[in-house]
Amino acid sequence: MGIKIKIALLTISILVIGGCSNSVQPDKEMDHNMEEMDHSTMGDMMEGHMSHDEVVMLNDSTGENELRIPSILEQDDEEGVVYTVRAQRGKTEIFDGTETETYGYNGSFLGPMLRLEKGDNVKIRTINELDEATTFHWHGLEVAADVDGGPHDALEPGEEKVIEFEVTQEASTLWFHPHPHEKTSEQVYNGLAGLIYIEDENSKSLGLPTDYGENDIPLIFQDKIFDEEKQLNYSAAKNDDGTIGDTLLINGTLNPKLTVNKEKVRLRLLNGSNARNYTFKLNTGDSFVQIATDGGFLNEPVTLNEVTLTPSERAEIVVDFSQLDTEKDLALINEDGSILLPFEVSVQSETVSRIPGLMNDFSLTEEEMDLPVTKKIELFGMMDMVTINGKKFDPERIDFTQQQGVTEVWEIYNKPDMMGGMIHPFHIHGAQFKIISRNGEAPPENERGWKDSISVSPDETVKIAIQFKNKGVYMFHCHNLEHEDNGMMGQVKVE
Repeated sequence: MGIKIKIALLTISILVIGGCSNSVQPDKEMDHNMEEMDHSTMGDMMEGHMSHDEVVMLNDSTGENELRIPSILEQDDEEGVVYTVRAQRGKTEIFDGTETETYGYNGSFLGPMLRLEKGDNVKIRTINELDEATTFHWHGLEVAADVDGGPHDALEPGEEKVIEFEVTQEASTLWFHPHPHEKTSEQVYNGLAGLIYIEDENSKSLGLPTDYGENDIPLIFQDKIFDEEKQLNYSAAKNDDGTIGDTLLINGTLNPKLTVNKEKVRLRLLNGSNARNYTFKLNTGDSFVQIATDGGFLNEPVTLNEVTLTPSERAEIVVDFSQLDTEKDLALINEDGSILLPFEVSVQSETVSRIPGLMNDFSLTEEEMDLPVTKKIELFGMMDMVTINGKKFDPERIDFTQQQGVTEVWEIYNKPDMMGGMIHPFHIHGAQFKIISRNGEAPPENERGWKDSISVSPDETVKIAIQFKNKGVYMFHCHNLEHEDNGMMGQVKVE
């Protein structure tokens, strides 16, 4: 028996023991699973897990195509319904001269930007024009569970639903995507994703870059694998441990470049990939400032040379191109040096913007820090053997309950396996939370703001303080989308 198979056997043994219920003897459960596993399956599991230890590099962007900027969704003329969002199939010319079959919102690929303002009473008509069930999940929005768009809220082909909510949270960059049970990864991969901007009086008073598409740029990063026909063949590309590709699309643009003026430019980064993590930095080594997390502004700008985002995390950064050496080639790159987005710097801008020293009044109170841990989450496993607290998702099971408006402390632990484990991006629906600590230490400065998703490394313990404003049943899960579809998800009922 080869060494890979031996390690796989040991790994599977630990996974099964960690994931079985108290009513089943571990050795019997393990024997049953072992009998079901052939060498090919075990080899696939090894290969899937190892692909995240040695992640395939992205192809460098050649910069031959100007970055596409998502359109802004216009309000409907119809009285009583403010916006309409349609999930659709289409064909998109990602590669010159070739049409790729894709999914999109109000178009063939990706979706428009939905701009909301704090205090708005919003109505959205959601329509499923696909030939399969889907949902419309408003990632990061603090809304009632019955409009959140989790797996319980599936719309069948041809169905529509009008949802209503009040925008109660502060300025932030959120997004929307599908969340059907066991189909989220494929539908996002095929193109269902769109942005939400929330504005408020504070955001409009700060003097930050706000000219959409000029110095306020949305950037949706997604890696793909295209087959020989340049199609998104998800069934062929799928990896149960997280699908990772070699071809980067930003806002659906292949080989993008971004033309900017010599001014401060605000980049709203969204990791919209199924599983890939990104560490963003400038190829020149120059610094930038981070101004916002998932759910709002930091109190003060934080100067960084790089920022890492796991799937579904967002960060807003400002790059001052008037202070950079524009005689050099400038680009946003990944940690391994892959060129993600080349910049072409043109003329000096007449636009005046600034980065204020104080942007928010976010705080983690002593009372919150002293609260006892009331909920413990253990993330564990790989491939289709992933669990939370030893269990797979059951839509009929409520894992936790919490009182509306009451702050509780959750402790999230990423339990290593025989191979060391992998990062799990952990997301909670319907609320923004505060990070109390990572392994007992205060979080880094650029994480001291509102979050709805958090990266948890192997053997790391993270504590968060979370309060739900609304009632209902909400999901919590790993945002590696294949892990989510494989059952790494639970439910909290807010009463």
